[in-house]
Amino acid sequence: MPWVRALLHGQAVFARAKLDGTLLIEGNRVEVCYSLHASRFYKARASNVEKSEDTAVLPDEACAPRADSGARLKRATVVTNSTAKKRPQSAALPKVSKDSIVAYADGACSGNPGPAGLGVVILEGATPTEMGGPLGQATNNIAELTAIDRVLDVVSDPGKPLVIYTDSAYAVGVLSKGWKAKANLALIGRVRDRLAKRPATRLVHVRGHAGIELNERADELAREAVRTGRARTERVG
Repeated sequence: MPWVRALLHGQAVFARAKLDGTLLIEGNRVEVCYSLHASRFYKARASNVEKSEDTAVLPDEACAPRADSGARLKRATVVTNSTAKKRPQSAALPKVSKDSIVAYADGACSGNPGPAGLGVVILEGATPTEMGGPLGQATNNIAELTAIDRVLDVVSDPGKPLVIYTDSAYAVGVLSKGWKAKANLALIGRVRDRLAKRPATRLVHVRGHAGIELNERADELAREAVRTGRARTERVG
């Protein structure tokens, strides 16, 4: 079945459609993906999906995974977004165990300091959880650290293997590489203590704006929180 451009909570997505271009709704759900040639698809509530004014109907293969996607991680998905600049990845994403929880955490700031927000995507089981929230006036570094802190709030069981991806080299450095911090000492100390109590947790740096789908999504959620000033949490499936 074909695809059409649509909006999910105001975010551009591709939605499954009928041959006439109307949304294909099954059980009050619409299948969506965030980019062309995505390797992960979601079932969104039909009431949250609005067809875009762009009436072009795209063929089924437009959102089919690329031939090389089978080698990518199932739980930490890397895709090439057709609208993103093609840049080399900073490193291959590490393998994760099947029982691991995977999270993407990002922060955004309009001005530095300025109105700030966080975005988090958590993959636990079959249904992703998306979170976005405003942080008031803060720096970008504070937003990045607080996004990681928020993941630790949501994944409450310290014994569960947890991998947190972030594009903040600063956050990874001060939290897990022994970098000496000159600011945000109380926040850094608190998150360090929380991580120390969770030995099964890993922080992994990824390159920002490099087509890593769920990292891009976390960034979008953070920027949306800055723009709207509203917090939201939603299970996408």
